[in-house]
Amino acid sequence: MRLTLADCFDPTGERFGLPTYPWKLAPEGLATRRQLWARDLRPGGQGIAAQLLRPRRRRELLTAYLYRVDLAKSVRPMTLARRAALAKANRARRTCPECRRDAGYAIPASLGMCVPCAHPEPQIAA
Repeated sequence: MRLTLADCFDPTGERFGLPTYPWKLAPEGLATRRQLWARDLRPGGQGIAAQLLRPRRRRELLTAYLYRVDLAKSVRPMTLARRAALAKANRARRTCPECRRDAGYAIPASLGMCVPCAHPEPQIAA
């Protein structure tokens, strides 16, 4: 069954169980996690207030959950301990398990090691 943009309008929540709006047509006072983060806010434990649906031709629907802006809390400030933990985690993502060097970028999961270790240049005799 293919949904059209008009099928995605269900402000009472009878059809989908949550108030549902078409993509980019959410009412004022509701925002996605990214929109809250852009305002230095976070959902703060509140439940999902509504959802946005966007029909697509070949794959399943795109869904974005909406939260009430008036119930959102401010983002917690970055502490020294959180900053140190984040730096340690990022350093671990950049360290190659083969050569143990900092690659300067996050090691691709598809390779599991830095690019020079994964694709060594062939030795050419002169």
